[in-house]
Amino acid sequence: MTLSIHPLVGVGTVSAGDDVAAALEPALRSIGPINGDVLVVTHKIVSKAEGAVREIEGDEEAFKKALVEEIARSIVRRRGDLIIAETKHGFVCANAGVDRSNAAEGTMVLLPEDPDRSAHRIRMKLRQSLGLDLPVVISDTFGRPWRRGLTDVAIGVSGLLPILDLIGTRDWVGRELDVTEVAVADELAAAADLVMGKASGIPAALVRGYDGPRGDGKGSDLVRPVDEDLFR
Repeated sequence: MTLSIHPLVGVGTVSAGDDVAAALEPALRSIGPINGDVLVVTHKIVSKAEGAVREIEGDEEAFKKALVEEIARSIVRRRGDLIIAETKHGFVCANAGVDRSNAAEGTMVLLPEDPDRSAHRIRMKLRQSLGLDLPVVISDTFGRPWRRGLTDVAIGVSGLLPILDLIGTRDWVGRELDVTEVAVADELAAAADLVMGKASGIPAALVRGYDGPRGDGKGSDLVRPVDEDLFR
């Protein structure tokens, strides 16, 4: 399997009420999507279009802290100004996903209300306008326990199975695999981020060549149940 990754250039800014699919469509047409492509979209463009933005009131740091505590399902850890929180979606991440990067001056961006629903909506609208069923992954940037640096992961999915289950198959020496599940939606999100970056103004990318199974999986399928979480 050979992958190629194509950034969607020239999308422009998106505001509350805008149609994300319509905003992405011209850039998609310029690439020429084909069957088998996967569209990865950063959550920022989705959150802004859906109005998941808050105006900062008063002291910025105090406002952010209060906002995180308001929207978090639970606080997992604190260290100085950093809060690791569980969102209502079940994601465990810094500051419950509240972010100021690539946000308009005086605002903070939250995660979409329902990233899986958002991904499905974009996929259905593009299927209607393009006549092509593109799986859609909505991504966000997460840190990782025990690893330095950030990487993009999938928080919303429509049209593909986010986990490739290899349990019961055999490795190249014939040994049966009994625990291996590959988070392919996360891998697609991370790969797409290589051409989007944090300061490029490119909110989406097309990944070509992934031949894994399609289906009705969701980003929420990637959330590990609490009773399987060794760190909480």
